[in-house]
Amino acid sequence: MTEVTRVPLKPISRQSLLMLVLGILIGLAIAGVAAWLSMPPSVSVSTITAGEGDNPKPDDVVFVSYVGKLEDGKEFDRSQNPPWPIPGIMPQGMPMPLANMLPGFRDGLLKMQKGGKYTLFIPAADAYGATPPPGSPIPPNADLTFEIELFDFMPLAAAERRFNVLQQRVQQRQAEQGGPAAPGAPGTSPAPAPMPAPAPAPAP
Repeated sequence: MTEVTRVPLKPISRQSLLMLVLGILIGLAIAGVAAWLSMPPSVSVSTITAGEGDNPKPDDVVFVSYVGKLEDGKEFDRSQNPPWPIPGIMPQGMPMPLANMLPGFRDGLLKMQKGGKYTLFIPAADAYGATPPPGSPIPPNADLTFEIELFDFMPLAAAERRFNVLQQRVQQRQAEQGGPAAPGAPGTSPAPAPMPAPAPAPAP
């Protein structure tokens, strides 16, 4: 048999091994940071005051107050609390059907809880993108920030039932008082008051 001469490997010192491990870890960290920086921004929700209970479902109607701001802090939209003519039937806040929301606004609200206050960041791709509504103060490709308070939420069918009850109560009150319906009151139309338009809609 031919004997093969074996060349012994030089042992690695503890210091060299440590430097090798550190080099690998630093390389992985740099790669991770580079990958994170290359990722597009996403919708994020920061809690100001924690809420309680479940989160809204995609087809629910939420009742909220909100203020919308641009990147420079300029306010472009603010919700208005509806002046419900009879208290106790509808929750506080502006009713908004989640099914008709901006994608980023809807995704943020799905992470919120009743009674909570939040800051919602929406990147342009999940907001109005390159084509904001005509005449709005929102520039193309603008990231948006909203301060939101979620008062309540419920299924669309439940919200519609409450609107119907509100309308019937107003009509009953008007009949008892014998006066005409006030302009814009829910009882001025034989059909139930329609659900609000998709929101948030920029203020003119």
